[in-house]
Amino acid sequence: MLTNIRKKMRGTLVLAMIFIAALPAARAQTQSKVSSQPQTKSTPKQSVSTPPRNKITAAQISAAKTLGTKNAPIQFEIFSDFQCPACKSFFLSASHRLVEDYCSAGKVYLVHHDYPMTTIPSHIHSEEAARWANAAAAIGKFHEVESALYTHQESWEVTGKIDEVLADVLSPTDLKRVRALVDDAEVKAALQHDRELGNANNVDTRGTPSIFVTHNGHRELLPPSGVSYNLLKPYLDYLLQH
Repeated sequence: MLTNIRKKMRGTLVLAMIFIAALPAARAQTQSKVSSQPQTKSTPKQSVSTPPRNKITAAQISAAKTLGTKNAPIQFEIFSDFQCPACKSFFLSASHRLVEDYCSAGKVYLVHHDYPMTTIPSHIHSEEAARWANAAAAIGKFHEVESALYTHQESWEVTGKIDEVLADVLSPTDLKRVRALVDDAEVKAALQHDRELGNANNVDTRGTPSIFVTHNGHRELLPPSGVSYNLLKPYLDYLLQH
């Protein structure tokens, strides 16, 4: 048995010695082949141009103004004016809790529609604010801008300096991008689409906020005086149970 093991070890050592001895010759042969091959000039790398950013459409802007799952059992549409005190009140008192309790849980799909009430003499900046918000939606910053516009409504509705308010929630780069899109055709088209939807739902006579709730194919207009979250929560819970 020991004799067989020793023979195998000797055979392995012999193979290893042959392999080591053959290495210098193999290297020399490889180098000879490489040196004998004609050298080719390296071709300079061509710069790859960055493809242009796809232009966002009015439909995509509208989609960016929603929260929650589109196939949620309840759709909650709100036609709003950024210069409307009642809209501000609803946003600050109810919208955040609605998002946290229902949209995040996949129970409610929240859809924001812009409907600046330009027929009201004091709402001289409402349409401009809506265009800023839609321009922000085009770069995925609608909800930050929405919050800033409502929170600081008393400031910009007097001065008209909307960009100064948005500078608190947008980086300088994003603010520059949004400013460049305020007069964009797709931004205006998204706003016009909301306006046409509002007209079809008589928002011009009902006023803002006009809130529509759709559940199981039935669409209902909530009371025009506005809805507090304490009233809204049991109503939504009731719908979800039926």
